Amino acid sequence: MSLDAMPPAAGAAPAPAGSGSRALLKVEDLQVLFPIYKGLLRRQVGSVRAVDGLSFEVRKGETLGLVGESGCGKSTTGRAILRLTDITGGRVELDGVDVAALEGGELRRMRRRMQMIFQDPHASLNPRMTVASIIAEPLDEHMALGRKARQARVGELMDAVGLREDFASRYPHEFSGGQRQRIGIARALALDPDFIVCDEPIAALDVSIQAQVVNLLEDLQKKLGLTYLFISHDLSMVRHLASRVAVMYLGKIVELATREQLYASPRHPYTQALLSAVPSPDPAREASRERVILTGDVPSPANPPSGCRFRTRCPVAQPRCAAEVPEFRKLEDGRQVACHFAE
Repeated sequence: MSLDAMPPAAGAAPAPAGSGSRALLKVEDLQVLFPIYKGLLRRQVGSVRAVDGLSFEVRKGETLGLVGESGCGKSTTGRAILRLTDITGGRVELDGVDVAALEGGELRRMRRRMQMIFQDPHASLNPRMTVASIIAEPLDEHMALGRKARQARVGELMDAVGLREDFASRYPHEFSGGQRQRIGIARALALDPDFIVCDEPIAALDVSIQAQVVNLLEDLQKKLGLTYLFISHDLSMVRHLASRVAVMYLGKIVELATREQLYASPRHPYTQALLSAVPSPDPAREASRERVILTGDVPSPANPPSGCRFRTRCPVAQPRCAAEVPEFRKLEDGRQVACHFAE
């Protein structure tokens, strides 16, 4: 079944993701800058502002979708939260602990509580290791298990993701893309994490397999009480899985709203343009769909526009947009939008 054909209400997040849940992850003014060097002396002449001042929360038990065009900083955000990429500034609190300030043994212990499912299951699995060794690698690094306990745990994890236990002695190249992604999911679950960053985990898979992997992630979330940051450029898939959605553009979040609010009435012009490009399975609705065509190219994150970063492509931009950075403010319905004219 195609994800585009799934009804919006399908796969709704479990009850803990409601507004009354406490925040498991808090991100405050997160910044990730990559220096630009030139010349024989390798002098720094600027910086790529990959992530520039993000602030958001992920509540315990929910799935927060993070969407945007390629190159907007989504994957860098996920890697920075897990400290796989150096953080330039800001705070990342997991259950009240500032992950950005941890080093050495403290960071190592915190890594047990936060894991990542990578985009390309072929590239993220060591081709020289068996499935059992791949899944058990986190156990070997963080836990002192005996051979029988280790083997039993690997069997439990393989069963949880729908893999036969007799696959344990095989190598990644012997599996399909969907099966390899299940191996990656089992590895991410090995240490019983609280928080998982899903970095476009179905982008490299066939459409028929995508729905299976998404349903598996939902089932695991309900059974284990997991909290997801789900990164994707596929808005139809995020609609199926996420309870709230954050839209990124050029290193900043421009709109953060519940799934129902965002898909029913987007307020930021960029969100409106993204959603206008999503085809509808309803022929009547598809025939009446109005496309918002953006002009120009995405500006360089090394030299972003003044004021609002979206103004160079925005169909409703005014002179004020070039002079003032729009505040990421809360509207009456509770959503947050970074636009001078969103009401």
